[in-house]
Amino acid sequence: MVPTVTVVDFGAGNLLSVCRALVKCGAEIRRARTAEEVLGAERLVLPGVGAFGACMSNLATLNLIEPIRAFAATGHPFLGICVGMQMLFDESDEFGCNPGLGLIPGRVEAVPPHVADGQPHRIPHVGWNALLPAEGGSAWAGTPLDGITPGESVYFVHSFAARPRTSAHMLAYCDYDGIPLTAAVRKDNVTGCQFHPEKSGAVGLAILSNFLRS
Repeated sequence: MVPTVTVVDFGAGNLLSVCRALVKCGAEIRRARTAEEVLGAERLVLPGVGAFGACMSNLATLNLIEPIRAFAATGHPFLGICVGMQMLFDESDEFGCNPGLGLIPGRVEAVPPHVADGQPHRIPHVGWNALLPAEGGSAWAGTPLDGITPGESVYFVHSFAARPRTSAHMLAYCDYDGIPLTAAVRKDNVTGCQFHPEKSGAVGLAILSNFLRS
């Protein structure tokens, strides 16, 4: 049976690349721009690139914020990617304090501009980095990271990073010049990836395939 996945279409720049990757994994894609399309989904993906507040504003313009929250409450699989992951949290301090979807407790903050010894490093964090299990976080078995070997690399592009309030909601982190950054989170049926699985080669496709099997 071909898995069906609904991708929220609110103008996110990575929408097409996410859809192409899901199709490569064998999915049938549906795009959602209405509450009915979101609530009728079997699996939901929330993409996103750019500024947190602008993405939330686009969701609000389409009247999709409450339907997305309602979908999360159904228990069906839900995946947020990049800013789509950040929007799962309570708020972000990007360009002022902006409220999020409130599905995972915590907030989104700027990636620190300096390493531990005070030397500056590049912002945004761009490129390949290793996925590492989060200490005290959730195990990868039964999640979209199931079967991924710790230390395998995925592709990041971001200037802000989520800070879950509870360590149990952490799935993975990456080490950016000695600074641990949240790479993946999980709370019940809701998973988020700060990295771009659609740009992460075989590892990213394996993660998306796991999501389609959930």
